[in-house]
Amino acid sequence: MVKTKALILPKPLVLVGLMGAGKSAVGRRVASRLDIPFIDADTEIEKAAGCTVSEIFAREGEERFRDGERRVVARLLDTEPVHVLATGGGAFMDPDTRALIKRKAISLWLRADLEVLFERVSRRSHRPLLKTADPKGTLAALMEKRYPVYAEAEIVVDSGEGPIGNMVNKALAAVREYLERGESE
Repeated sequence: MVKTKALILPKPLVLVGLMGAGKSAVGRRVASRLDIPFIDADTEIEKAAGCTVSEIFAREGEERFRDGERRVVARLLDTEPVHVLATGGGAFMDPDTRALIKRKAISLWLRADLEVLFERVSRRSHRPLLKTADPKGTLAALMEKRYPVYAEAEIVVDSGEGPIGNMVNKALAAVREYLERGESE
């Protein structure tokens, strides 16, 4: 694996998108290639709460989860050194969190179509928002609601089928292009 040290981020890179888009998988590899830390917001939320995201949803509800998520993301954006942060699918939907990300980070939306997302999320059963009678319909409704907001991200990269290395290369190329345009100031 080749490190991509020539690309220096001036502030954190925050990956946004729906569950199954590849935020954690791509983010971890992008961070490795940039030789900077990777942080998963959901993992940090679980550490802070002492239980899983699913348990928080079950015990406290989505609203309480989002309150905690907002606080954790704010803390992580102030964490040094510069890092790659994978957020939960709903984090960018919160206006305060979105404004904070826009102010303190570079946002990258990993956009994927319904079939790709559903195939990926169907492999695991830990997604609290998909514990419905029609998980694919729920995912489609989330896409309809969230995609216009995710489109506010500074960078958009399509996440599709194929080797994860291809996605990592596309993400790094998009970040490089964004930085070369000088839009991160």
